[in-house]
Amino acid sequence: MEKEKIEQIDFLKMSGAGNDFVVIDNRRGTVTEPVAFARVVCDRRRGVGADGLLLLENSNRSDFQMKYYNADGSYGGMCGNGGRCISRFAYLKEIVASEQMKFDALDHVYRAQILKDDVKLTMKNPSDIRSNEMLPMDGLNLISHYIDTGSPHCVIFLDQNKDILGTLRDLDVYGIGKTIRYHKSFSPNGTNVNFVEGVDSNTIRIRTYERGVEAETLACGTGSVASAILANQIGGVRAPVVVQTQSGESLQVDFQNRGMSVYEEVSLLGSAHVTFAGAIRYNPSSHTIVDQA
Repeated sequence: MEKEKIEQIDFLKMSGAGNDFVVIDNRRGTVTEPVAFARVVCDRRRGVGADGLLLLENSNRSDFQMKYYNADGSYGGMCGNGGRCISRFAYLKEIVASEQMKFDALDHVYRAQILKDDVKLTMKNPSDIRSNEMLPMDGLNLISHYIDTGSPHCVIFLDQNKDILGTLRDLDVYGIGKTIRYHKSFSPNGTNVNFVEGVDSNTIRIRTYERGVEAETLACGTGSVASAILANQIGGVRAPVVVQTQSGESLQVDFQNRGMSVYEEVSLLGSAHVTFAGAIRYNPSSHTIVDQA
């Protein structure tokens, strides 16, 4: 009987303002079935545990390509905190020598800059902004907003829906977020869901239910960008917007408002650091972790 091949795969566990990832240099194509691999390695009970998997791969037009998979194995599109983490990874692993770099994700070229403990990421200009739409739920109507910041986001401002939702601290983010994520208004692909509370003229507080993780995450980069831009459009919150996340850390979102729902020069700034380094012995035939080292 032929012995099954076991792959030893090195990784870094990284956190971007509390949004955590398993990050792997996949330029040699070690991870061949990323959907199955992401489900296993991101499992918090039987794997390493993470919100998502980041694979650094070769690119013909940038320093590298980022491929992001959610914890459930779905292809995640763009991930702002993931983009900042993989940029730090590329710099630490000397894949990129400069503190400034470019990478591909979903056919768009992103620029990143290492700034001591923080990483600044220049984001794609947002699109498909839809404001003040009524979202029917259990006989009630929520005032909602929608924007695509590289990933789709529904944004709910608590001060517009206080009689229905109450306060951000006491909100059932999982239950309500899941209902909105699968709402027919966002069919068939669904949406991420952000609940936002104003703090002052340039600060908001946010909690996010992430599609693909299917739970509340401690931070969401594209969700922070979505919420900051809509807070500017709806409530006049000034850039740069400080976004207080559920992890206790803050992200900073900057942009230029050109009017008529046109936003340019969008950037996301915040922490991106290594939590630990390790290696797993992975059986690609059975999609199982043999043991961890």
